[in-house]
Amino acid sequence: MFNKTVEKNGKIMRYGYTTGSCATAATKAALLMFLNQQKWDTVKINTPKGWPLDLVLHDQTFSEYEASCSVVKDAGDDPDVTNGIKIFAKVIPSDQAGITFIAGIGVGTVTSVGLSIPPGQPAINPTPREMIAQEIRAVLDSDAIKHRPDLPKGWQVELSIPQGVELAKRTFNPKLGIEGGLSIIGTTGIVEPMSEEAWKASLKLELSVLHAKGFNEIIFVPGNYGKDFSEELGLNEDVLVKTSNFIGFMLDEAERMGFDKILLIGHLGKLVKVAGGIFNTHSSVADGRMEILTAHAGILGASRDTMAKIMAAKTTDEATDIILAENLPDYFNQLAEVVKKKVTDRVYGTIDIEVVLFSKIHGFLGQSKDAEELRKRLCTH
Repeated sequence: MFNKTVEKNGKIMRYGYTTGSCATAATKAALLMFLNQQKWDTVKINTPKGWPLDLVLHDQTFSEYEASCSVVKDAGDDPDVTNGIKIFAKVIPSDQAGITFIAGIGVGTVTSVGLSIPPGQPAINPTPREMIAQEIRAVLDSDAIKHRPDLPKGWQVELSIPQGVELAKRTFNPKLGIEGGLSIIGTTGIVEPMSEEAWKASLKLELSVLHAKGFNEIIFVPGNYGKDFSEELGLNEDVLVKTSNFIGFMLDEAERMGFDKILLIGHLGKLVKVAGGIFNTHSSVADGRMEILTAHAGILGASRDTMAKIMAAKTTDEATDIILAENLPDYFNQLAEVVKKKVTDRVYGTIDIEVVLFSKIHGFLGQSKDAEELRKRLCTH
């Protein structure tokens, strides 16, 4: 069992590990079984977070043609529909060089543009793909393996989740255009415990520490995408706080503590909800992204046909393609102003807040009128 814990709001909570880590461990183990033609009971992998995992294997089978096994997902104390399910990996030698990923039963296939994986590909996110590739390379580069003359040119990695088809109905995947099952995800390889009240308490504590240190001008980002984009902009990470989905709660706490300025930087998919007055941006609470994007396109003169296309979009990146093609005047700057008004009203005008919108595909999209000045103040150089 993975036993790393953290104390949140006086409660000890367990970390877990992602479906990406499970898939990586199962793939590495299957490769070792195939190459050595023997059973493996546990396998060690590295994670992007820097925490190694030693995971127990199940359903081990191997032959001279292929090998497979499974790993049970442990979400720790995070409420996750994938907790306790088995993630299978099958490794098959290939005449094609490199690694080819295949979606087995219960792993979805991407059907829409705008995601981090192109249409037609298995819904295996970039970080798990790289984790798997790194572990395969490590095995093949080991002294015991690298000089073997019988090594194939490449490998097929087929990932499966037997319960994935049914469980995917309880996720956002169908709306995102991911069909046939779950996604293999995770940016750190580790699942942080996210009991809502405990998570809010930890976010509030982070904010209070900054306040105690005398910082009055800070940066809010919903998650890792916003953090990464802030780094690209050269902003000071020392004053950056991840709000998770609790943007309203964190604004309330910032107002209560008396901060002077906040630069809110977020992916369009999150902050467009705030433009509609939605301050908890989790998909299970509320959506309305396409409705909000469509309404503002209409205000700026979009045709009825364009509005219908935006409403039918699966992702905000797909909608962004449509909006940019329409060449609507200053669309994203004006949307940033709408977000600014909503968040400023939330704190009763007591904090100067500026907004920056971006997307993973298109990068910088727009910002509120005075955001540039605040960005310069919060830069590290």
